[in-house]
Amino acid sequence: MQGLEPSLYTVKAVLILDNDGERLYAKYYDDTYPTVKEQKAFEKNIFNKTHRTDSEIALLEGLTVVYKSNIDLFFYVIGSSHENELMLMAVLNCLFDSLSQMLRKNVEKRALLENMEGLFLAVDEIVDGGVSSGDDVPLTEQTVTQVLQSAKEQIKWSLLR
Repeated sequence: MQGLEPSLYTVKAVLILDNDGERLYAKYYDDTYPTVKEQKAFEKNIFNKTHRTDSEIALLEGLTVVYKSNIDLFFYVIGSSHENELMLMAVLNCLFDSLSQMLRKNVEKRALLENMEGLFLAVDEIVDGGVSSGDDVPLTEQTVTQVLQSAKEQIKWSLLR
């Protein structure tokens, strides 16, 4: 692993699939899969490899994938093969916890589809709010905590409006 520079661009994609493996939400942050056709093929592959397992981490197509399922949803955060799984898991947990709070613990397909604007806000805040920012400072536990807190505050404010 010679020459790997630390990077804040930790997240390559955030995906939410339903229990049939169909895309409900997908945001890709680089051109690893530049076309929708390639993205959907990757999503099908990732779903087929993960939907029947109890683990939370997979290596697939040279990428690190952390994931979680709940009722009829599968949540994925994808990073490069050398990415820190704990950092990716922090992003995944923040997303899930934020959605759980926003949806009043009813994290399932119908509730999510009725609250897509909150999902967009949460993902933009969590990922753009620090995890994949262009700053030149390394992410520390304190930075991650600030990102998580910021995302939760944004969700609270959006619910109060």
